[in-house]
Amino acid sequence: MNQNLFASFNVPMMLGIPLVMLIILFPTMLISPPNKLINNRLSSLQQWLIQLTLKQMMTVHSTKGRTWSLMLMALITFIALNNLLGMTPYAFTPTTQLSMNLAMAIPLWAATVLTGLRFKTKASLAHFLPQGTPMPLIPMLIVIETISLFIQPIALAVRLTANITAGHLLMHLLGDTTLALLSYYIPSSMITIVIITLLIMLELGVALIQAYVFTLLVSLYLYDNS
Repeated sequence: MNQNLFASFNVPMMLGIPLVMLIILFPTMLISPPNKLINNRLSSLQQWLIQLTLKQMMTVHSTKGRTWSLMLMALITFIALNNLLGMTPYAFTPTTQLSMNLAMAIPLWAATVLTGLRFKTKASLAHFLPQGTPMPLIPMLIVIETISLFIQPIALAVRLTANITAGHLLMHLLGDTTLALLSYYIPSSMITIVIITLLIMLELGVALIQAYVFTLLVSLYLYDNS
């Protein structure tokens, strides 16, 4: 039994070299481009999901914002595949690393903010000071809005990290409990096995939902700045 709850979140090493880049790229290697004139059921389902997701995220965007469609679809696919990778036994989950999530969130957030400052300068700066603000509150509101703006990428990364990490820790604890109960009272262990099975199904949904939420929030930041 592994007593260290956080051992599964350590970055795998081989000969002192981190293997995280190979692990991150592994899920994308499983996606092969279609090379047939007639799509099979899997390709048709994939295209339907892509069209449905794009329709939900990009309908409200302007023409300039819709130029991000390909990048946002690549982002949601990348995060979803890495989240699902962690559901396989003995696998490392890259999205449990705050550093990786910050490396995704900060450039995307900065790109949306710079887009707004370039194409909608007045509207972007107006967010720092709502119309009709009393004069004594102007300095404080500017500081508050500035802080809230810079917290956005941190919130993006922390939300994804916390949700994925919490699910894996819960499954780890229940797995250890099941192993302990197997040697004492088998009927109780069967109950925990059922709970773990339901939790795995829930975590599969959370893995996909968190990828969608991360991408949707980036899309909303883009909408505010395009």
